[in-house]
Amino acid sequence: MSNASANTGQPTRGKRKTVVGIVTSDKMNKTRRVEIPRLVRHPRYNKYIKRRTVCYMHDENNESRRGDTVELMETRPLSKRKHWRLVRIVARAKVAEAAEEAAATPTESGA
Repeated sequence: MSNASANTGQPTRGKRKTVVGIVTSDKMNKTRRVEIPRLVRHPRYNKYIKRRTVCYMHDENNESRRGDTVELMETRPLSKRKHWRLVRIVARAKVAEAAEEAAATPTESGA
């Protein structure tokens, strides 16, 4: 069988990479800047150093906000830098939740 599904006759797709990162910018329309943190061991001093990978993610409905933890999936190139898309929002940012609650609560005007 040559790389085709038995029932549909269409070629099967390979397993796509998924990663979890933190949204650092939501200023663009349908695009988010996401940092993926990792720890690397220094070759000489054997201390762990924080490193980060920056990638741009496609967010069709502009759901994610700055500070949210999101899960990304690798996809075809959507633009010059965008090669990832949003799978789900793992956790909302604490600051964003407080701001939404404050906006939803009506304020009393003292007179």
